[in-house]
Amino acid sequence: MLVLPIDKEAPRGRLILPQVQALRDLMDADAMAMVVKERELKEALGRLKEPPKLVVTDSQAFLKVAADTPPDVPMTSFSILFARFKGDLTTQVAGTMAVENLKSGDRVLVGEACSHHPIGEDIGRVKIPRWLTQYVGGKLNFDTVQGHDYPDDLTPYKLVIHCGACSINRREMLSRIVRCRANRACRSPTTDW
Repeated sequence: MLVLPIDKEAPRGRLILPQVQALRDLMDADAMAMVVKERELKEALGRLKEPPKLVVTDSQAFLKVAADTPPDVPMTSFSILFARFKGDLTTQVAGTMAVENLKSGDRVLVGEACSHHPIGEDIGRVKIPRWLTQYVGGKLNFDTVQGHDYPDDLTPYKLVIHCGACSINRREMLSRIVRCRANRACRSPTTDW
């Protein structure tokens, strides 16, 4: 079951790249998929004779989807799928622990691989910074790079967040992870894509 919230970043009539790639992967594996919006999930699950083997959703709808998904049905996000597919999931999960060490005033790099024009509630420029600032309880200093721009020196950053790995290949994503590991101040990245 794929839960696809309508993303404001995608032009009308289009899905975002991770959703398209996941659908294609399911088709290549001869798997059946049901696609719903987050507000349709509960009704769709009620109509099935058997529960789905997996529910996949966008990170932004995770709490709503988790509330509507039965506890015995495994659930994940497109972000986790792409972390595993394009990156090094173990390193990236370990990197999320750096959030616990953030303090007010720390610098955070948001690396967006995609080159879309950000709008209102952009995940990398608005939502993630807001969530982290609330979690830390103080002001953080965010720098954002886009596309193939990526700083040579990552030492000023306490945390590197990566968004948009659907837009780059695995080799480039792994290269960015290696560069983070090479910096003492940035031992491993956390990722949301």
